[in-house]
Amino acid sequence: MEPTAPSPEPGPPTLGARDRDAAGRPRNARPRDGLGRPLPKGMTGVPTTPDDLILPPAEALREAQRLLDGGRPFHAHEVLEATWKAAGEPEREFWRGMAQLAVGLTHARRGNTAGAARLLRRAADRIEPYAAAPPHDVPVTALTAWARTTADRVGRGEPLTDQALTPALTDGDQPASAPRR
Repeated sequence: MEPTAPSPEPGPPTLGARDRDAAGRPRNARPRDGLGRPLPKGMTGVPTTPDDLILPPAEALREAQRLLDGGRPFHAHEVLEATWKAAGEPEREFWRGMAQLAVGLTHARRGNTAGAARLLRRAADRIEPYAAAPPHDVPVTALTAWARTTADRVGRGEPLTDQALTPALTDGDQPASAPRR
């Protein structure tokens, strides 16, 4: 009979251990700051998107726009990512690109210019095929151009205002160059 390792002692999680939900899926229960960076346990962070949130596309776009307008692209990413994971095959890559757009903006606000530029270009590449029949009033052609231009500017290290880092996700929203609501 081979020796077995002793059972772990009950107590605080070990370094590197991940929080898990009841089904065993990894969750990060640590509080987060406004840009989604984990804070030490016990600190107060900003509210995050519930893990089980699934919104209809129009509502997800409205909520993501509200979060982007409020300077919270990480949280907008969480909303868009939930929609991506719930989307059917025809729009799955579109929503994946929309989530990547928000992640690129998160990296830009955190000062990771290389990562921001890369993700904004990847987002543009993913959503561009939907330009012929834009889903959910998303101005795909304009958003693709905005993402590529912003990626170039971020990649060059240009300082960008909050307004310049806030795209319009639907035709009903004002363009990023106009004053935001």
